[in-house]
Amino acid sequence: MNELATGFPILTFLTVLPLAGAAIALFAGKHARGVALLTSLACLVVALVVWTLLPADGSIGLVELHPWAPSIGIDYHLGVDGLGALMLVLSAIVTLMSVDASHRVHHMPGLFYGLILILESGLFGSFTALNFFQWFLFWELSLIPAFFLIKLWGGQRRGPAATQFFIYTMAGSVALLLSFLAIFLATGSMDFVQLAAMAASGTLSRMVTAHLGAVMPWLAIGVLAGFAVKVPLVPFHTWLPAAYAEAPSPVTMLLTGGMSKMGVYGLLRIALPIFGVQIAAMRTPLLVLAVITVVMGAWAAAAQKDLKRVFAYSSVNHLGYCLLGIFALAVPVYGPAAQASQAAALNGVILQMFNHGITAAAIFWFIAMIQFRTGGLRGINDFGGLRKPAPVLAGLMGIVLFSSLGLPGLNSFVSEFLIFRGVFPLAWVAATVSILGLLVTAIVILTVIQKVFSGPVPEHWKNFPDLHHSERMALAPVIGLMFLVGLAPRLILDTINPTVVNLLAHWRF
Repeated sequence: MNELATGFPILTFLTVLPLAGAAIALFAGKHARGVALLTSLACLVVALVVWTLLPADGSIGLVELHPWAPSIGIDYHLGVDGLGALMLVLSAIVTLMSVDASHRVHHMPGLFYGLILILESGLFGSFTALNFFQWFLFWELSLIPAFFLIKLWGGQRRGPAATQFFIYTMAGSVALLLSFLAIFLATGSMDFVQLAAMAASGTLSRMVTAHLGAVMPWLAIGVLAGFAVKVPLVPFHTWLPAAYAEAPSPVTMLLTGGMSKMGVYGLLRIALPIFGVQIAAMRTPLLVLAVITVVMGAWAAAAQKDLKRVFAYSSVNHLGYCLLGIFALAVPVYGPAAQASQAAALNGVILQMFNHGITAAAIFWFIAMIQFRTGGLRGINDFGGLRKPAPVLAGLMGIVLFSSLGLPGLNSFVSEFLIFRGVFPLAWVAATVSILGLLVTAIVILTVIQKVFSGPVPEHWKNFPDLHHSERMALAPVIGLMFLVGLAPRLILDTINPTVVNLLAHWRF
């Protein structure tokens, strides 16, 4: 990978900026939300600057490399390509949305917004670090504030939900740590770029086998398990519905919009480049699990009566498309047609990460607005006919729901189309069965629209308040972004496609 050095450490600055904002917010009292808004807005500006500075060839740029503890293989190594930079932009947008949606938090606001910003820093660090030790610190850093945000501000069953979330994620982290300690013992390196180059040449497998025996498949399983929990992949998903349902909606926005993408990112940045051969050997069972994730997530969503649990399982379904695309492309291909299928699938996966983050976060934002207006109600059968007293809320939420459904003209359609365009030639059986997930998702979304917004208006909802001006202004950029990506996807694809080509050229299956 070519690296582009830059004088100003913009990636370090971006990672530290939320920590500085968190330190101020902790002592800002009633002004903590204002501090968090300004900080998250500044982070978005810096993330967009990073996006404009990427190398045109898709290689890793904006590199910061300094010795840290070289005797034990630890360097301070940062860098981003189109994949990492898009995740930085997504994290910044979702954090800003979360802070904007948190204006009704009055219990310990300084601590709440401080934890939100620490979580943002963890996301930034995870998407820029290129050394395992440094990356692992940020991976764990994001876990701690998420646990306390659920535990302290969640619903009635917040305690068990936070504990389950922590245990599952920590178990995955232990699996990751053990696998990479074994890699370090065999190679003396924790650098992702170096390890990927060694894997591409076959050196990594030979060194690990010479030092530790035939353990490479087991190390790959440990890494896959760590990322499978975070995405999540069935059957590692059972923490997610409780965590999403019990967390306050602004925190759920961060969990689904940012943290779940850490798992998919890890598969693309770490698992496939370093363990591509082993993953290709396990491709069939992994595809089966991905298909189960897609179909089961949709069916489970259809069985729910709580709006947050509906879209918690819907998130499992939508991220299952990412897993389907990743595991389908993990196969040696020959010829331009097969290579084009791989590129389409990978472009779709990366774009789906972004689209799902924006759309899912917006859905939970709307659920928060409904809960505030109804005293906490969020059951599908608690409403009916809200389109009449609240036409703006119904219309804008309808747009977001149709985005989640994959309606042409909106953002999610493009990414889901690219995934299936790439997967069908590579794994047509898995793609065909996964179509059931699309069908059931459409049924779920239309059912929500019908039960919440259509039909006669119950007497007690006839004065249901519509969105006020500030809410409309806050939602307008998000809705606009969905149309922009849906109608002009090249604004993102032109930047990430060189990264896709570069990644595929260096992966060894």
